[in-house]
Amino acid sequence: MSPVARVFGAVDIGASGGRVVAGVVDGGRTTLHVVHRFPNGVVSLDGHLRWDFSGLYREVLTGLRALAAGFPDVVSIGIDTWAVDYGLLAEDGTLLAEPVSYRDGRTADVVARVHERVSPERLYAINGLQFLPFTTLYQLEAERSSPLWDKAAHVVLLPDLLAYWLTGELRTEITNASTTGLLDVRTRTWASELAGGVPFPPLQEPGEVRGLLRREVLAATGLPSTTLVTSVGSHDTASAVVALPADGPRFAYVSSGTWSLAGVERPSPVLTSQARQVNFTNEGGVDGRTRFLRNVGGLWLLQESLREWATLDTSDLLAQAEALPAGGPTVDVDDPAFIAPGDMPQRIASAASGALHTPAETVRCILDSLAVAYARTVDQATRLTGQDVDVIHIVGGGSRNDLLCRLTANLSGRHVTAGPVEATALGNILIQARAHSAAPESLEDLRAALAATEQIRHYHPA
Repeated sequence: MSPVARVFGAVDIGASGGRVVAGVVDGGRTTLHVVHRFPNGVVSLDGHLRWDFSGLYREVLTGLRALAAGFPDVVSIGIDTWAVDYGLLAEDGTLLAEPVSYRDGRTADVVARVHERVSPERLYAINGLQFLPFTTLYQLEAERSSPLWDKAAHVVLLPDLLAYWLTGELRTEITNASTTGLLDVRTRTWASELAGGVPFPPLQEPGEVRGLLRREVLAATGLPSTTLVTSVGSHDTASAVVALPADGPRFAYVSSGTWSLAGVERPSPVLTSQARQVNFTNEGGVDGRTRFLRNVGGLWLLQESLREWATLDTSDLLAQAEALPAGGPTVDVDDPAFIAPGDMPQRIASAASGALHTPAETVRCILDSLAVAYARTVDQATRLTGQDVDVIHIVGGGSRNDLLCRLTANLSGRHVTAGPVEATALGNILIQARAHSAAPESLEDLRAALAATEQIRHYHPA
């Protein structure tokens, strides 16, 4: 590490696992070092599916100790997680209960109630979001009937909850706020018609300093007393989109993980009736950009299937799936039947009308179905925006899957790039580095540097 290199830490937690990453920014190159990994998942508690968020915080502290041990001069830490979920804090800052997971079924009976009050058309005109039954808007409607609601002084999104425990400062980072359904997509402020009475902390943009680490955190981790927490794109996809290796404007992206988020980047939201009808969403990006995309069923289908087949070798299954002929059955990966945990292979087989008989056939069905969804979603995005696309950048865990990337290129008829795998952590680090004068100012310059320095695989349509 050169004398001018600077070190930033990323806390990057997804629905199935998390990591703490050191990012060494040295000139035009950023090198990532994963110092701690840990699992994540829902637990059944008090009649709901909940996150063990207190346990996740302990894992974060363990990761920060490892970060301090290996990289003693950390400048800043940034935090990103999945979207829509939140914690309720009492007036004294105590977490009232472990956060309910978006995979819990508690919103089933409240969606109609919300739509009676505010029509789907009006909701889209305000928040620009696709309909998803677990959006924070619906979760909070269910929460209002819980015994905790009247005790809640603050509703805090999950990355902001971690930042609060680390710094004592309460804010709401704006890219994640945009996923709640309670933000005005045009003004990027809380929509009083929707969020009135919800005690969210004030909004904050990526790149703004949240605060110094609390004394107790310094003692627990050994990090320098000057270490800051800097807001990043705290919705993990917002950070991932920062780290696209794009060398021009004509691109689409798929952030492929537990969920897949596929779309294009826009300077402003697209709020047409056509966009609403095909369920596209307008989420906030870094630097005021709009991530015009759809949530597409993701690697969750594969992860849950592999969990059922715990005794089978994953590499062998993928090789067997790749050897199968094209043209097999596909399923709708967006089917709500796939949201909950459980016997995923059986649900997929049922959706495929019993045409799947082996684990390899199920794996091939999942990958074929995801590629179909990726290609279809990118085509829809180009039609809805008039924005032509030459290349699809697949980042995240799905970029490791050679068959998935190749199928996407063939079905879309477009060039596909694969990587970076750790795009979310990389985008997290780069926004911090930029905020502290260690990286280029514009997203275009950041991305050009990545395109020149990252190892990216290329797939051309057959």
